Amino acid sequence: MPFQKLNLIEPLMRALHKQGYVTPTPIQEKAIPPLLDGRDLMGIAQTGTGKTAAFTLPILQLLSKNPGPTYPKMPKVLILTPTRELAMQIDESIGAYGEFLRVRHTVIFGGVGQNPQVRALAHGVDFLIATPGRLLDLIQQRHINLNAVQFFVLDEADRMLDMGFYRDVKKVIALLPHKRHSLFFSATMSPQITELANTLLKDPFRVEVTPERKTVEKIDQRLFFVDSGNKDKLLVDLLRQSHLTRVLVFTLMKHKANKVAAMLDQNGIKADAIHGNKSQTARIRALESFKSGHVSVLVATDIAARGIDIDDISHVINYDLPNEPETYVHRIGRTARAGAEGTAYSFCAADERSYLNAIQRLIGQQIQVMDHPLHSESAKNATGAAAMPAPRGNRGGGRRFVPSGGQNRGHSGHGPSNRGGGRPFGGQGQGGGSHGGPRRPFRR
Repeated sequence: MPFQKLNLIEPLMRALHKQGYVTPTPIQEKAIPPLLDGRDLMGIAQTGTGKTAAFTLPILQLLSKNPGPTYPKMPKVLILTPTRELAMQIDESIGAYGEFLRVRHTVIFGGVGQNPQVRALAHGVDFLIATPGRLLDLIQQRHINLNAVQFFVLDEADRMLDMGFYRDVKKVIALLPHKRHSLFFSATMSPQITELANTLLKDPFRVEVTPERKTVEKIDQRLFFVDSGNKDKLLVDLLRQSHLTRVLVFTLMKHKANKVAAMLDQNGIKADAIHGNKSQTARIRALESFKSGHVSVLVATDIAARGIDIDDISHVINYDLPNEPETYVHRIGRTARAGAEGTAYSFCAADERSYLNAIQRLIGQQIQVMDHPLHSESAKNATGAAAMPAPRGNRGGGRRFVPSGGQNRGHSGHGPSNRGGGRPFGGQGQGGGSHGGPRRPFRR
């Protein structure tokens, strides 16, 4: 169904056309009509499904029909997010969708000086995108008054709770006007999240969007057994292959992220690091460089990567395996957005074998092993080797890794070809290239 059938106003349609988007994602198709009718909404959807546009487009339209004056310190729309990066991305999206409307918006978060944020609020804004801590700080300092809020969006509620923001969120809700429209988004619905939603929403319209396939089934996963001392060389060899165009590399520790990024730079591969010890200015600069293509590799820790929603990440590389198997699924999902497919490479040293076993138990299958010049038998045969049988057709050896400068016959743009090796992951063909043409789904 094209966007025209959602009854969006001409300025929004013009903005979407300029962005090159024609077809809404499932959550946009389901959520926009009830929101335009003024309903509260409970949206259950993962990052990358297009939920930002699902709530931003109807709010922009409703505000444009009843503009009213904008007062200093009193936003009309409050969007609460768990991370600075996500807040910045939502603010950027509002600017893109509202380009042809008269709309003021600003974003506030901690880790940077508050004076520019205070000045923007003093001029008056329609949209305020905020993280909980800085929002409550500025409310306490009387730089923000929530009495004029008409729309409240709580985004990624499950992550809010994971990051310890439950009490802060409850404080914010207590300060909101009784009469308002509320929108609640979460990827999961635990009892605590359900309780929070019930306190916030009135007769909500429920939208649940489940991926057509599990995240892991959309991703071509490959495993490299390698000694710890050879990880740098293997990473450089992989990144020198031309089809790795925009790559997110995960490390466990902050100092390792810095070290890996510096090593890549020394080898002529433009890279930057993002982690909690970096200043917010440095984090913003790294993200912008990655998004613009100035650097092709972003090395991140798990906490710093939360909220990063960047399109067209071609590959995720687990330089270090995570010690929580669920984190593996979150990591690799960053390369499979809104139905797109992606590729994930994982390095496993001998001391990481228990992590690998836990991951394979969680996803219910073995990750296909790649043969490569730096292959480590000690890592492959480390204590605690997985008991699951190898996929049929892949016994007796893994896929062959083609080092930098090599050619892998049959490559379709998402990593090495599936021809001639074990059967494709999950028994399904990977069929890359299914999203060609101008009708790409809109997924911010």
